[in-house]
Amino acid sequence: MSPEDVGRYAESLPLVKRKGTESRPGWYVNNRLVARLHDENTVVIRVPLDERESLLAAYPDSFGVPPRMETHHKVEAYLDRADPRAVRAAIDLAWQMQAR
Repeated sequence: MSPEDVGRYAESLPLVKRKGTESRPGWYVNNRLVARLHDENTVVIRVPLDERESLLAAYPDSFGVPPRMETHHKVEAYLDRADPRAVRAAIDLAWQMQAR
C-alpha cells in the first residue's frame, strides 16, 4: 500500500478533508485527525484504545505502537508490509470515531 492509496481511501469517506503539507498530508473529519503520513512508509492512524489491541493482535506485521503513542488513541501502520485491508479497517475505525 502506498501513501497515495491511503489518501485516496481516506478521502473516499464522507466529510474527510486533506490538510497538512505535500510531504506530510493528514486526513481529518471536522478538524479531528483520522490519519497522517509520518514518513514515506508510516501512517499514524487514530483508533479507539479499546479497538487498538485487537488490530495489533490480528495484524502484528501491519501495525505498531511506539512508546510515545502508548497513551494515545493511535497506531502506526507500516505501509511496506501492511495488509491493505488492515489499513483500511483502521482508517474506518478512525473515521467512525471522529465522525460521531
